Amino acid sequence: MLKASETPLWSAYDLAMLDLDGVVYIGPDAVPGAPEHLAAARKAGMRLAYVTNNAGRPPATVAAHLRDLGVAADDTDVVTSAQAAARLLARVVPAGSPVFVIGGEGLFVALEEQGLRPVQSIDDDPVAVVSGYHRDLTWGTVSDGAILVGRGLPWFASNADRSVPTPHGFGPGNGMLVDAVSRFTGRTPDVAGKPMAPLFHETVLRVGGQRPLVVGDRLDTDIEGATNTGHDSLLVLTGVTGLEELVAAEPPLRPTYLAADLGGLGRPHPEPTVEGSGDQAPVRCGDWTARVVDGRLTVEGGGDPDNWWRAAVTAAWRHLDTTDSPCAVDGVSAPSSVAP
Repeated sequence: MLKASETPLWSAYDLAMLDLDGVVYIGPDAVPGAPEHLAAARKAGMRLAYVTNNAGRPPATVAAHLRDLGVAADDTDVVTSAQAAARLLARVVPAGSPVFVIGGEGLFVALEEQGLRPVQSIDDDPVAVVSGYHRDLTWGTVSDGAILVGRGLPWFASNADRSVPTPHGFGPGNGMLVDAVSRFTGRTPDVAGKPMAPLFHETVLRVGGQRPLVVGDRLDTDIEGATNTGHDSLLVLTGVTGLEELVAAEPPLRPTYLAADLGGLGRPHPEPTVEGSGDQAPVRCGDWTARVVDGRLTVEGGGDPDNWWRAAVTAAWRHLDTTDSPCAVDGVSAPSSVAP
């Protein structure tokens, strides 16, 4: 269930590990208010790390994009799944080893940083394979990489995301490529990106911090990754997750905190209170009261929109844990100021 924080999250935690798309920006544009919220968090003393599963762009390119959006980000503030995958490789192959890349610039830069030699020819006698999203991959590169994986070379993947945002909508992500190579070879890779632990470990190693908070908009990467690594998490409602997904979330996919946007870093978080027993007991948070009756969620009251969500999901999760069935949410309208 959701936790309480009597102080702003930027006081309770010293590092925010921030997802990018849906949290800081949406496509080419900043999420409204995000640069200002991040500047306030930095001023309050919180370290900010921008953590992405996308292995296509090197950190310098991502940081330049953030600065163009008004976010004060150094190149070293950005941590990518390509960097996490390259570190995993550097632990199992000798320095200077050729590594076959089913991917693009982000992986090339990350491998070189770890003292490895990225190649895309079988004739270079690679000793391992790494795969990551790259929009302009050729079939020949995919085919040659799959042949090497089939020969038994160590295989690492930056991530296994099945979709990736594009200017035209969601397209197939690196997970689809991983599936194709897996079906061809009968093997599965070691995965570095969210929701697996290596990318979170890489972030703490590079940026520092003793009390990390994972901040994201996706349950199956950001929040599940926080659960996998034992970190607390903040779900923001500026991205892909809405009420229907939240009420059906099993415990590993439930955030520690929930807020409309990154402004939630600078506010205390009240704990919803259950008034009674049983899965139909009303749940109050602030001036909102939520309950599930006959399998249907209702929310009444007014006030802080964040408290609407806190009351609603707490009531919904109590019902789900008791009945193993998500409650119905048709006809339930979240306050429009925070609806994703």
